[in-house]
Amino acid sequence: MMSLIFAPFTAGLATSAGLIIAIGAQNAFVLSQGVRREYHWSIAALCSLIDALLITAGIAGMGVLIGQSELMLKLISWAGGAFLLWYGANALRSALRSESLRLSGSNFSSLRSALLATLALSLLNPHVYLDTVVLLGSIGGRYPDQQRYWFGAGAAMFSFVWFFSLSLGARWLAPLFRKPVSWRILDMLVCVMMWTLAVLLLNGNLRP
Repeated sequence: MMSLIFAPFTAGLATSAGLIIAIGAQNAFVLSQGVRREYHWSIAALCSLIDALLITAGIAGMGVLIGQSELMLKLISWAGGAFLLWYGANALRSALRSESLRLSGSNFSSLRSALLATLALSLLNPHVYLDTVVLLGSIGGRYPDQQRYWFGAGAAMFSFVWFFSLSLGARWLAPLFRKPVSWRILDMLVCVMMWTLAVLLLNGNLRP
């Protein structure tokens, strides 16, 4: 009985790890907020919850539907590209403003604005749907009824572990960011990453 649970659960953990660990817009955002120590636990929790819900939807059958909708993927790509361009511009502006270099500084004026940005970065990224709904959903859907949900539980568990570990690990980088130049470099790197992903999305080179 335990093998019927353990095998799909560990398969979900391993598959999720291979998809989520890759550096991307969402991971860069979680890491940068973790370094700032601003709303980082709430952001990690929201990212994990979004992944869990999308994985569940994929295993329930939404993966096939979204994967066959060219229009939906195209709309998400354009919306995601526009948001990444806007967020990259904000990061660039932060790098050029001296007041953004304080360790206690934040890109957001409230928890609400931070969570809205998290939702946008997560839900306007077509690769979030590709990874969680389409890929994990289609792989998990191959298991028998009960085992597929254990696969999904393993995949969702890794998402929680990863995002909270990313937020926690960023704490050890805090001493480095006592230097103003470190903040400038971080914001510039975030800007370059967001704009690169945006261009790839809008050119169709980062399509699922």
